[in-house]
Amino acid sequence: MTANDLQPVAPAERLAMLDALRGLALCGILLMNMEGFFGPVLASGTGLDPALSGADRIADGLVYFFVQGKFFTLFSLLFGMGFAVMAGRAEAAGRGFVRVCVRRGLVLLGIGLLHAVLVWSGDILVTYALLSFLLLAFRPLPARWLACLGAAACLVSPLLLAATAMLAGVVSLTPGGAEGWNRAIAEGAADMLALVEEGRRLYASGGYGEVVALRLRELGSMVSSLPFFGTQVLGMFLLGAAFVRSGAIAAPAQHPRLFALLRGVALPLGLLAMAAGFALAPYLPLDRFDFALGMGQALMFLAGPLMCLGYVGWLVALFRTRAGARLAVWLAPAGRMALTLYLMQSLVCTLLSYGYGLGGFGQVGRAWQVLLALALFLVQVLLAHAWLARFRFGPVEWLWRSLTYGKAQPMRPAAPLPAA
Repeated sequence: MTANDLQPVAPAERLAMLDALRGLALCGILLMNMEGFFGPVLASGTGLDPALSGADRIADGLVYFFVQGKFFTLFSLLFGMGFAVMAGRAEAAGRGFVRVCVRRGLVLLGIGLLHAVLVWSGDILVTYALLSFLLLAFRPLPARWLACLGAAACLVSPLLLAATAMLAGVVSLTPGGAEGWNRAIAEGAADMLALVEEGRRLYASGGYGEVVALRLRELGSMVSSLPFFGTQVLGMFLLGAAFVRSGAIAAPAQHPRLFALLRGVALPLGLLAMAAGFALAPYLPLDRFDFALGMGQALMFLAGPLMCLGYVGWLVALFRTRAGARLAVWLAPAGRMALTLYLMQSLVCTLLSYGYGLGGFGQVGRAWQVLLALALFLVQVLLAHAWLARFRFGPVEWLWRSLTYGKAQPMRPAAPLPAA
């Protein structure tokens, strides 16, 4: 079988729940990324900035507590769901899928590399593309096994952090141990800190060529950490595939116990873990790592997937109400062209921030960043409604699908699309 044996999912065949969740995840991703658009990307996500006060401190704390680490995991969960939907369609039709999946991943890798080098180095697409190839090995597994392996993968990073934190605690008890440990951590972080400071300078006033060269170095730093945080991304991929294979996301009414557990167990546990981690280490400096910082970070890594799954439980319940269904219909077009809108977010925000654009780098407070993110997302949803009223795909989705399936996909619907 060839790639041409399969076709993109038609609008009428899409799971509206997935599109609505993906649209909301896109908003969370933007709220999370704003710190890395208007400040050094390698220093973003390090917790509550102790230098902030007032509304900026409140905004920073709320985003870190409820958004950071929870919506990129939601996006990962949805990526796994999308993979499982494609695989299921291929199996049902008796058609080959491996070549399509590999080509799809390679195209996404190319898009991600262009995005990371030419636009913004905080890209997540490269990670998704590289890990998507591993999903093929898990494709034959039933939902129960996918769920167990996904949960185990999500535990790898928290357990490694906790083990390292305990090691730091033991070392600090020996004579001179704490001093030697702290010196080793500071020396190991020296290159990263230098890169952060170079980012402050070049993103604020550097030319485009200088910034591209810096992005290449930042991309290398981020890819080098893939073995650590990639296990959590892969775990969410597998959990997403389990949701689809079990039928839970297509027919949530038939799985009330699962979603009740997500709402009543996963979310409270996630909130407790996040609160404990935040109490231990509200700020995570790049040049220090001790027992409290390590355990705090481990708890926050554990909280991310738990809170994400809890959010899914509540959102699925919300979308099944009358008002929630209207919200889902409003969000769905953004989810259908999430790749285009994700790249647009980076392009717009870096042009607003960087020295080769309007020069807002380091000048926009955290509270204003939140308002800017919400305003931009609102505009994006309206653009998505207008675009998909006329076309089948977003422009980058069209490119991705056309290259994946080996031929240009028709952009215009064969018949008028239903109102979104």
